[in-house]
Amino acid sequence: MRPLMIVSTGTPPPEIRARHGDYADWFLHALRWPRAQALVVHVDRGESLPAPETIAGAVITGSMAMVSERARWSECTAAWLRVALDANLPLFGVCYGHQLLAHALDGRVDYHPQGREIGTQRIELLAQDQALSVLAPLPMHFAAHTTHRQSVLEAPRGARVLARTAHDAHHILAYGARAFTTQFHPEFSTAVMRALIMRRAADLRAEGYDLDALLHEVRPTPWARRLLRGFGRLCRTEIAAIDPHAAMARQAA
Repeated sequence: MRPLMIVSTGTPPPEIRARHGDYADWFLHALRWPRAQALVVHVDRGESLPAPETIAGAVITGSMAMVSERARWSECTAAWLRVALDANLPLFGVCYGHQLLAHALDGRVDYHPQGREIGTQRIELLAQDQALSVLAPLPMHFAAHTTHRQSVLEAPRGARVLARTAHDAHHILAYGARAFTTQFHPEFSTAVMRALIMRRAADLRAEGYDLDALLHEVRPTPWARRLLRGFGRLCRTEIAAIDPHAAMARQAA
């Protein structure tokens, strides 16, 4: 059976990792995907990415790194993403992954001129996109967790811009029918979102944020989570199409 690959582009801060686990843990939990059927590749540590035809799909995580730094491992991952997109591999990029795919396709990624976006935000859907609706029939407004200082400032040619916030014009991008990216974090739990806000408490106060208000506004984000789980269903469909015996085994179980 071809695995779902988690392309890990970093590691959470040590105190958050100790309590809540690593990026891959967050995604596999949100996806309801068994770890035994997943491949985790830590590209920031120099681990190699497999050929796209050997996996069922790929999720590209967030990171504490910045795409504009153009680290060697990041640029190598961007090159792999171009190949994977050409191969029509199902892709789902989040935050750094969202920005990296845009960068790979000649979009512009850099620090947002209005500074960081953080906390549970109101996402506005701009279009009822057929391919996105296959993953989850999203309402026109829904909540999602955010934390980022860099953004996709100019979307690549051919990308469909599907959602925004008051702060960021590019919160969901789609490429064809099987590649999607979000600036927001569908994998975050409320506990993780609060922990990340508290870790940045001093910086946030210095930037003029009301910390109590940010924490008060943190709430569950079921629609964002459904989008990620819809991608998991897309990858399971891919597995079933490639390996009908795996599909029969799941049905028998």
